[in-house]
Amino acid sequence: MAQPLRPPSAGRAGAYLGLFVLGAVVGVAGALVQPAWFPGGLLLALAGEAGLVLGASRVMRGRAGGAVVAAGWTLVVILLTASRPEGDFLFAAGAGSYLFLLGGIAVAVICATLGGGRQPDTGPVRLGK
Repeated sequence: MAQPLRPPSAGRAGAYLGLFVLGAVVGVAGALVQPAWFPGGLLLALAGEAGLVLGASRVMRGRAGGAVVAAGWTLVVILLTASRPEGDFLFAAGAGSYLFLLGGIAVAVICATLGGGRQPDTGPVRLGK
């Protein structure tokens, strides 16, 4: 039977907040690493993001963990693309920056989807039996 939605417990909400911040940190680190050692830095940044999204999905036992990490990563990277009033910017107009932005969003969606849905904690049986 379907059960009504309940708000997450305080511990689970704190874990989601921590994962959001961790996704933001990985976004900043990837933005700094990817132009330094092209193409190795780009691959390292995308692999770090993929590992974090998949790991969060597995640890939280649902896709929501990966989605929270992806949201933190995306928010920070989008904010870093904006130029400042002083004229400073972090991303140069080049192939590496666009690959990082678009590839990172694609990696986040793919890995959050592959993270697996919520499964019952019991043995390998069909539901309803």
